[in-house]
Amino acid sequence: MQKTTHKYKHLFFDLDHTLWDFEANSEATLRILFSSYQLSRYFTDYEQFHAKYEVHNRFLWAQYRRSNVDKKTLNVQRFYLPFAEVGFDDHAVAQQFANDYLRISATQTLLFPNTMEVLDELKERYTLHIITNGFKEVQNKKLVNSGLRSYFTNIFISELIGVQKPDTYFFDYAVKSCHASKKECLVIGDSLEADIRGAQKAGIDQVFFNTRQLDFEGEVTHEISALKELLTFL
Repeated sequence: MQKTTHKYKHLFFDLDHTLWDFEANSEATLRILFSSYQLSRYFTDYEQFHAKYEVHNRFLWAQYRRSNVDKKTLNVQRFYLPFAEVGFDDHAVAQQFANDYLRISATQTLLFPNTMEVLDELKERYTLHIITNGFKEVQNKKLVNSGLRSYFTNIFISELIGVQKPDTYFFDYAVKSCHASKKECLVIGDSLEADIRGAQKAGIDQVFFNTRQLDFEGEVTHEISALKELLTFL
């Protein structure tokens, strides 16, 4: 297929849920820890633990993006709270569990389908970068362990910049760091709030990676449900 000529020079990819399969890698990590910490003593099964964890994790991440909780609180409370719900009230164990989760999850390497194939093609025509709200301790390790690091010129991590996506300063900082204009840039991510709306407010085109086929309000520059679809217009 003949490629359409585009103005873009820089592609900014979110990492978790966009290239690195966060759900699959997190699931593998949590199952390892559920077994090693013998959590079946407190939970009916892994599914009960995971359901409780997901509720707290999603809420705390939303609070973290709004700067309502700090990183340490998020990291520990997302485990302490589901533990406490079933009578396992041990903050020290939750802290160690949280540390182990970050350490082990960074070693997981599952990517979304065709990630490498797509990046191999795109790197020939564009300069690629990562933009992430993930923790600085693990994001670079994820990139290296999964074989992604060599594709990207810059890794922009919110902790190091000082603000989180969707703050416009994050996007402005990334664009300026690349000595680019916003018209030359395209943001690709799975989060309507953090990636898409953040890029829109900053005046940057976006690709909404909508793997779950979610209904949403408002316009986006592009919408895809598989990474390979990028090659149809880039």
